Amino acid sequence: MSQADLLDQEPVFQLKGSMLAITVLELTHNDLERLDRQLAAKVAQAPNFFSNTPLVLALDKLPDSEGVVKLAALMALCQRHGLRTLAIRASRASDIAAAQSLDLPVLPPSGARERPVEPAAESVAAVKPVENVEKVEKPSEPEVKPTRIVTTPIRGGQQVYAQGGDLIVMAPVSAGAELLADGNIHVYGPMRGRALAGIKGNLQARIFCQQLGAELLSIGGHYKVAEDLRRDPAWGRAVQVSLSGDVLNITRL
Repeated sequence: MSQADLLDQEPVFQLKGSMLAITVLELTHNDLERLDRQLAAKVAQAPNFFSNTPLVLALDKLPDSEGVVKLAALMALCQRHGLRTLAIRASRASDIAAAQSLDLPVLPPSGARERPVEPAAESVAAVKPVENVEKVEKPSEPEVKPTRIVTTPIRGGQQVYAQGGDLIVMAPVSAGAELLADGNIHVYGPMRGRALAGIKGNLQARIFCQQLGAELLSIGGHYKVAEDLRRDPAWGRAVQVSLSGDVLNITRL
């Protein structure tokens, strides 16, 4: 076997799962001029947050009465404000067709169950006779992992992720640090960085901190930035944060 044949057999890539914090912009009205003004106001409040931020455009809540979305113009508007569109979430045929014409991925509407993409498994399923489909085993439920406990300070630039469970930090969290958890987040010290709980869609997750001074708080993709948080009377206090509808509720402990 030649050297070229040996090199050709050596893998040059790997497919890996990944957890990324991606912002969802859920459009409720098809009004680009008003969106432009309101995004500009948000950018003025938190310019660092809107800097090459990966974005999913959610169009699935738009009623048909709002008319056809000019998707290319919408993406260009978002890009001017530092939001980089990776995909759209849509249910209307016109929005899906527009995304396909721009070679943009389309995600299922909110509430639809996502399934992992496994190329090998899909190849087998593609050739499986229809009458045998009911014999396919039900995928196992995701493993619930134990709470992750961190006892050392979290410095700026550090990211700590509790996969499948809660995150407890028994030390200060500096500005520029990021806490991520599939479940709840507890910080028994000053919280000055970012805390994103329920990042895989758990809307029941909560955030607890001994001293609120965060740059950003998020539950299930719904967030508030520091400029909004500072106006809350609980700023600098011990708080718990929960989600009610689309609104983060901050209450003192």
